[in-house]
Amino acid sequence: MSPPVVESPLRVPESLLRRVDSPGPRYTSYPTADRFVEAFGPAEYQQALQERAWGARIGASPLSLYVHIPFCESVCYYCACNKVVTKHHDKAAEYLRALETEIDLHLAELGAGQPVVQLHLGGGTPTFLSDAELERLMSDIRRAFKLLPHAELSIEVDPRTASEARLAHLRALGFNRISFGVQDFDPDVQKAVHRVQSFESVQLLMDSARSLGFVSTNVDLIYGLPLQTASSFERTIERVIALQPGRIALYSYAHLPQRFKPQRRIDGSQLPSGETRLQMLGGAISSFLAGGYDYVGMDHFAKPDDSLAQAKRKGLLHRNFQGYSTLPDCDIVALGVSAIGRIGSTFSQNAKTLEEYQDAMCQRRFATVRGLSSTRDDLVRRAVIMAIMCQGRVEFESIELAHLIRMREYFAPELERLESLAADGLVVIDDDAILVTEMGWYFVRGIAMVFDRYIQADRTRAQFSRII
Repeated sequence: MSPPVVESPLRVPESLLRRVDSPGPRYTSYPTADRFVEAFGPAEYQQALQERAWGARIGASPLSLYVHIPFCESVCYYCACNKVVTKHHDKAAEYLRALETEIDLHLAELGAGQPVVQLHLGGGTPTFLSDAELERLMSDIRRAFKLLPHAELSIEVDPRTASEARLAHLRALGFNRISFGVQDFDPDVQKAVHRVQSFESVQLLMDSARSLGFVSTNVDLIYGLPLQTASSFERTIERVIALQPGRIALYSYAHLPQRFKPQRRIDGSQLPSGETRLQMLGGAISSFLAGGYDYVGMDHFAKPDDSLAQAKRKGLLHRNFQGYSTLPDCDIVALGVSAIGRIGSTFSQNAKTLEEYQDAMCQRRFATVRGLSSTRDDLVRRAVIMAIMCQGRVEFESIELAHLIRMREYFAPELERLESLAADGLVVIDDDAILVTEMGWYFVRGIAMVFDRYIQADRTRAQFSRII
């Protein structure tokens, strides 16, 4: 039983769109971060690290590292990331000292030379740091951890502040994957969200990245922004295809001005309707497929020879806090303000403000402010949700053998709720599996939500973006 191949945009009935297009998580983790509790603090995180260190004696899996660089020179109105908007680059020096302390704290618990298969610098704007500061950070990381020869080293780059020389320096530091934040090429949309950049500047950087030997290039896009139309976004899609990135991430804009202050500068009346958003998504899927990309799932596309597309075809796709990944589930050490990590069956998040994070580092203690230890039920549901999100299918036998349950008994209420989605043509429920249909991929988050015990218990969804 294989997942469907999405070949063209579907005409989704408006009644179905209204019924199914509700807010919901992107499921970069389960339980989702909104379920973290303050009872999980520095002591609990330290214990999780110690348990990993003990397990390493009999062979622990390699690590993934995430480093959050919060600084941006200017604010993008749509942004929901944890950031510090400043033109004072001297703030970076103090932050790097704090990161060095946090690295040392992990070194003390895990020991030196823990193997790392993935490193990602996100933000904010990681290239806010100077060449010398990035070199210092990478030196600190290499001092404490062992970056394996085949490791994926990726960094997010703001095309407005990058240059060919900067990309060359990043490549010299060992980065082999690069992601450009584009969002949209339409000038009016760019002005509406306070992020103006030309197609030509991005094209120059993309060509440079390829010539420098970056293994993978990625472009981030957002649909649902103010003043976007189906036709204007199609023009952006055409330009992105002309750039020929290896991967494309297409995100749905979540307008939550009550939570994210910069979004209050966006005129809500200029946002496209749900129907228009669906047209943009469907048109993008159709254009990317016609342009030679594989639809990896939900928000990712990749060239057929890219490792992400290959993992999807082989059923080896995974999902973590950076989105879809080729790497098997592994522990994630997250460094920096607000960073979220996972060690064993635990999740943790650092302090969300720069002051609180740096104060914890001054006291040489972990900055963990909340997290959780997954229950057995969490682990079972996580397996089902990730199978839906990554493979588009849930094989009952594999879940039953791994977690010693009977699917039809354990998930009887969920399978009953799933019947309405089956009637809508979004899933097929067989005797031994659940399969997401071609139309179902548009609403895959809604299908996964059926198995989310927390959302089904209290229906708290307002803090999430809409599925479409």
